[in-house]
Amino acid sequence: MSNLLETIHSPADVKKLTIPQLTELAEEIRERLIVGVAKTGGHIGPNLGVVELTLAMHYVFDTPNDSFVFDVSHQAYVHKLLTGREKLFHTIRQPGGLNGFMLRTESEHDSYGAGHAGTALSAALGMAVARDMSGGKEHIIALAGDAAFTNGISFEALNNIAAQTRRMIIVLNDNAWSIDKNVGAIAEYFHKIVTNPTVSSLHDRAAGLLEKYGGKTARHVVRKAEEAAKGLIGPGMLFEEFGLSYFGPLDGHNLPLLIETFKFLKTQNRPVVLHAITQKGRGFQPALEKQKKFHGLGPYDAETGETKSAGQKTYSEIFAESLTKLADKNEKVVAITAAMPNGTALDLFRPYHPKRYFDVGIAEEHAVIFAAGMATKGYKPFCAIYSTFLQRAFDPIVHDVCLQNLPVVFCMDRGGLSGDDGPTHHGLFDISYLRSVPNLIHMVPKDEDELADMMYTAMLHEGPSAIRYPRGTGPGVAVKAQPVAIEIGKAEVIRDSGRADVAIFGLGAMLPEAVRLAEMLEREGFSAAVINPRFAKPVDRECVAKFGERCGLVITLEDHVLAGGFGSAVLETLNTLEVQVPVVRVGWPDEFIEHGKVEALRAKYGLTAEAALEKARPYLSKMMEQILAKHS
Repeated sequence: MSNLLETIHSPADVKKLTIPQLTELAEEIRERLIVGVAKTGGHIGPNLGVVELTLAMHYVFDTPNDSFVFDVSHQAYVHKLLTGREKLFHTIRQPGGLNGFMLRTESEHDSYGAGHAGTALSAALGMAVARDMSGGKEHIIALAGDAAFTNGISFEALNNIAAQTRRMIIVLNDNAWSIDKNVGAIAEYFHKIVTNPTVSSLHDRAAGLLEKYGGKTARHVVRKAEEAAKGLIGPGMLFEEFGLSYFGPLDGHNLPLLIETFKFLKTQNRPVVLHAITQKGRGFQPALEKQKKFHGLGPYDAETGETKSAGQKTYSEIFAESLTKLADKNEKVVAITAAMPNGTALDLFRPYHPKRYFDVGIAEEHAVIFAAGMATKGYKPFCAIYSTFLQRAFDPIVHDVCLQNLPVVFCMDRGGLSGDDGPTHHGLFDISYLRSVPNLIHMVPKDEDELADMMYTAMLHEGPSAIRYPRGTGPGVAVKAQPVAIEIGKAEVIRDSGRADVAIFGLGAMLPEAVRLAEMLEREGFSAAVINPRFAKPVDRECVAKFGERCGLVITLEDHVLAGGFGSAVLETLNTLEVQVPVVRVGWPDEFIEHGKVEALRAKYGLTAEAALEKARPYLSKMMEQILAKHS
């Protein structure tokens, strides 16, 4: 059996193949994806769905001169295989390897980096306008899934495209899924188009005519289908109302039809939309049967699709179970997700309280303001949104929630490093971007049981609150039957001899490192107190003052950037209290952190007890000199 994929070193090699060879290559790519991602983990479902689309795009267009802009870009694995990275594909999402998303620094073929939804149309329009202003002739193609059109940014771009450029291609990759099944009016609208029997019949004829007579006749029937769709589905299609010419829907796995259609669209001097129907997970039965699971996952068995059990519940699962219990006893508790029921584990909450569960699609700004509206009517909304995605809703948090002092709870999953997903998904900024906002309290649990307590505390709190917790599993602490409210702004002293030389504040997931550091210090002759701060805001002023005045050194550890983080809050508190004590802050540096294994990245960037000890040594040496001087 030939191995065509090994002969593809650039898109130029794709163009040399015949249609039968391209079909064969598509199957080879699927096999490569299934086997390769089984070892590394990754977004297998979305990539299996765009094999033919990506092949057809590279067959007709010419990157890097032409630009492909992938929305989210987790579906760019096929693109990477076709643009000189096949030999490195086994390194995807691995330390030092290929990124799981588009990355401009990785390849000249990656014209635009992404990791969040809804950005492709705006970015592509910016490129198209810049091309027009420069007198260029290259093509700009945006590939966006149907879920991206639930995002407001996509509609802001649609509002401007026809007015600002005469040439741009949008490929609507319609598989009816984001991670969970798509929701809302836009999803219903696309569904009506796809299921219209007249449109489907005309496109079936187009495919048949293409095989029999060639592309020109098929394209004629495709255009007839558009006319039928316009007449049958309403007075003007959605995209036509925005001034874009609409083509489709067509089979996104029919390579010959895709190629002929792209050739036709390439000649158009007008912004166009091609609506392609694809099957997420195509070619891998486990991915077809479990679409949510195979959107993105860790390593799996390439034959069966089975994955290893984590062995204990994740923070996300503890969150969902705790919220379910709170809702059992309080009818005002509601849950809101922005198209992430599986990632946030709210799919575990939904069966118990379906009428108090809301999936608003990829629309974080709307989610927050929607929550604010519910809160004005006496409800207690828990917004479960990844830390990295909540960044998009900063203004609604300030203007709609905190300014009005509304009791909305932001449950920030993936607070801290997100490992293999890389810089677009690391939740390393939420303390900085939230602690400056008045009225908001910000909590960080040390373990699963404390997460449940913090959720109970947030439910009782009369103003806005935020809770950040890490990806994956925690220490494995059992959650007690009845949660306990925590005093707002009160830290927990884990260990203190009453004569500590050093005070170590270990925030959240960094508390174990704080305990290790204390043990290392004590082996070197220093007594160390360990504090679980629990609150990034408000900081426990009494606790900070007590240890700042008593100890010769304060050390803070946090899974967050140092700039504006918890350590900064401690420094500010000490300054306000006029307490003079050296402070060593341990956290992430002022740079974007690459993808990789969490423990390896912490070791590389100094978020370990060992690194903290070395950072503290100059101060420890002075302290030892003072201790010896006292005893001499």
